[in-house]
Amino acid sequence: MREEIKNRYEFLCLFDCENGNPNGDPDAGNAPRIDPQDMHGLVSDVALKRRIRNYVQMAKGNAMPHAIFVEHGTNLNTPIVRAHEETEGGLASSDKGAPKAKVELAKQWMCKNFYDVRTFGAVMSTGPNAGQVRGPVQVAFARSLDPVLPLDISITRMAVAENVKGAKSSADFMKWEADQPEDKLRTMGRKALIPYGLYLAKGFISAHLAAETGFSDKDLMLFWQAMLGMYEHDRSASKGLMSVREPLIIFKHVGTDKDDGQRQQQAKLGCAPAHKLFELVEVKKRDGVEAPRSFADYSMTFHKSRVPAGVEVGFATSGPGGLPTIMWGKLPADSEIHID
Repeated sequence: MREEIKNRYEFLCLFDCENGNPNGDPDAGNAPRIDPQDMHGLVSDVALKRRIRNYVQMAKGNAMPHAIFVEHGTNLNTPIVRAHEETEGGLASSDKGAPKAKVELAKQWMCKNFYDVRTFGAVMSTGPNAGQVRGPVQVAFARSLDPVLPLDISITRMAVAENVKGAKSSADFMKWEADQPEDKLRTMGRKALIPYGLYLAKGFISAHLAAETGFSDKDLMLFWQAMLGMYEHDRSASKGLMSVREPLIIFKHVGTDKDDGQRQQQAKLGCAPAHKLFELVEVKKRDGVEAPRSFADYSMTFHKSRVPAGVEVGFATSGPGGLPTIMWGKLPADSEIHID
């Protein structure tokens, strides 16, 4: 039986993009997302959750109880219908909608069988109603630490994809091709990218919401694994070189009270505001660096002396097979983080 997590968490994830487009904006011709006020790069929470879903789908074979609800090119109402079919009472035959108790059963079935539902939540009232779920794991927009320079670069494709009018066979296409001047058989295109950007993503995990969806310690370990490996199996020419920079920094609320009940309540509610925990990590350009072009152009300091009581700090790295190794209160031996 799955037992939900009992602690609140926050986490910080650094990732970078080299000569690629980390997150295109459809409203800007798919150019890299930026904050127009200060030119810092942005990566949406949706883009990050997509990579996490993709990793879990690959790692677990899209099989229940780790199936993915929000898949590419699917109808979200299909699994919702199945949730009603698989639970007591079956699918309602009328258009009046299922009663509240039946909606709750379908929601519980969805949480049990779909990893992204019990992790991120979902709106499942788009057809046969399975309710709405607030997920325990939430990720904010990632933001680059420094301004990025979006480039729009011309490229040449040494071929065309012409739909030849009247052609009925490959021989017709070959005849058309032979009749064309060579310069008419290539086309120009464009590619959007940034030379380099180091991004910081901030996330939050609620033990109270985990109790509603059944998000367990095993689910949490799979989440850390997916965060660390989310770009390793999501390569494309447009993305350039994207890398999660280890370690992933995790803040776990454990409480301070001597009474077990009170301490468990503190662990769920938290022992410090999230923003104060995030301020314990300082990442900045090294002296003399004007335009960063690699992770080595940055220094990272962790202010260990300012960690509040009741909070443990973990440093997560990838192990064999992508499985995460978390060191609590101790940095990995090869880490370049400065401790203050």
